[in-house]
Amino acid sequence: MKYAYFPGCSLHSTAKEYDLSTKEVANALGIELIEIPDWVCCGATPAHITMHLLSLALPVKNLLQAKKMDSYEVVACCAACFNRLKIANKFMETDLEHREKVNAILGEQYKGEVNVRHFLDVLVNVFGLKNLSERVTKKLTGLKVACYYGCLLVRPPEVTKLDDLEEPHLMDDLMKTIGIEPIQWPYKTECCGASFSLTKTDIVLKLSGDILQMAYDEGAEALVVACPLCQSNLDLRQGMINKKYNKNFNIPILYFTQLVGLALGIEPKKLGFQKHIVNPIPLLKEKGILSKT
Repeated sequence: MKYAYFPGCSLHSTAKEYDLSTKEVANALGIELIEIPDWVCCGATPAHITMHLLSLALPVKNLLQAKKMDSYEVVACCAACFNRLKIANKFMETDLEHREKVNAILGEQYKGEVNVRHFLDVLVNVFGLKNLSERVTKKLTGLKVACYYGCLLVRPPEVTKLDDLEEPHLMDDLMKTIGIEPIQWPYKTECCGASFSLTKTDIVLKLSGDILQMAYDEGAEALVVACPLCQSNLDLRQGMINKKYNKNFNIPILYFTQLVGLALGIEPKKLGFQKHIVNPIPLLKEKGILSKT
């Protein structure tokens, strides 16, 4: 099982633990991730509100690089990267005018041939939950989490085609497979504020604070995410949320790959738990998932 791997900017910087844990899990399961050479930023959320052609040309440049690798399947972990790559493909497949303009900018021909998957999709729908359960060396029982999908993983549904728009379940199913109890809650796809984290922080504090409050009220001991923007807003900004709204949240925000890695017996240090602002180690020790020594 081999894929062209698009890490994107966040996984090479602020979300390094997502990159590390993804590669560790893939290696343990025999999934080969070959990083796309000379990849560039996908444009994330700023490009498409700045210049529409730029928002298409950037991801298409990466898809062209993957095509040259003789790989017709690209894997992304960042929900924003996944979303922008999928949207670019949609335009290149169906919009002849934009296709011609983008191809002229890049000086190459592309028609949307390279399929794009999220790593969550690969684990659940390609590798398969039955196969994964057979590789689990330790069930992570006793931990209650809120699976948080955010905006970009499932929207727009006609493009992402990943999961149910209102009630996504792939991450929940994955957590159940490794012994974790996912709570039922209504904020699975609420916006955390995304890239407003730097420009309109008050919006992020309000939206992310509401998400944390709902997860707490429903009994979650941690949140599980599949997006570095979501992780950053909910983890990095948690102290600011506490101060502004007089809260006392201390809720770890974990990547799904980190928990899968633990279930596969991968050493915690290799999964990047030490990189979080809200330290998840005490909770994992309290639940008996990690040794107390």
